[in-house]
Amino acid sequence: MEEYIEKTLENLRKNNMEAFYAKDAEEAKEMLRGFLGEGDEITVGGSVTLYKTGILEMLKTGPYKYYDRYEKGLSQEETAEIFRKAFTCDDYISSSNAITENGELYNVDGNSNRVAAILYGPKRVFIVAGKNKIVKDINEAVRRVKTLAAPKNCERLKKQTPCSVNGECISLSKEEPLICEGCRTSERICCNYVISAMQRQKGRITVIIIDEEIGY
Repeated sequence: MEEYIEKTLENLRKNNMEAFYAKDAEEAKEMLRGFLGEGDEITVGGSVTLYKTGILEMLKTGPYKYYDRYEKGLSQEETAEIFRKAFTCDDYISSSNAITENGELYNVDGNSNRVAAILYGPKRVFIVAGKNKIVKDINEAVRRVKTLAAPKNCERLKKQTPCSVNGECISLSKEEPLICEGCRTSERICCNYVISAMQRQKGRITVIIIDEEIGY
């Protein structure tokens, strides 16, 4: 294990989160399977990582009560209802936009159902992330979202934002861009900003870091 991964895991634990190392995506998926109980009510946050690791398929075919936000044919209201179910479910599974070596999770959302569920509601939260999500500090986390995560996600979601065209947030044209600065378009996905540091409820959040580069 590389030193920066080990340091990140140690500091996540100091912040009252459970933290585990997985050598690859398959090990992460099997580790997560071991945490989940038969019949658990489960839903997920939007995540390329969960798709690429095979976790979404595992949830669809496993012995769980899985509320699938990606199910074909869902109406806007049906999707919104699945988002609301996150607040009373047993397990909420997501990735993170960035994880600092100091043991903090940094997440930025548009609809913000994901950051809301990470903060409060579901009994347990599982964060699955590739080592590429690890950054030195919050400043680097902000820059990571503005130069990589947000532009890539806007492109994937076909959002007409400046970053989807330019490859980075327009706030970076300033010498010292503020954390919340950005475009003012109706399709902006950077609306609410959450830093999860020291947790009062020990062990509610579990982080699995994969020794591979996965997702944005």
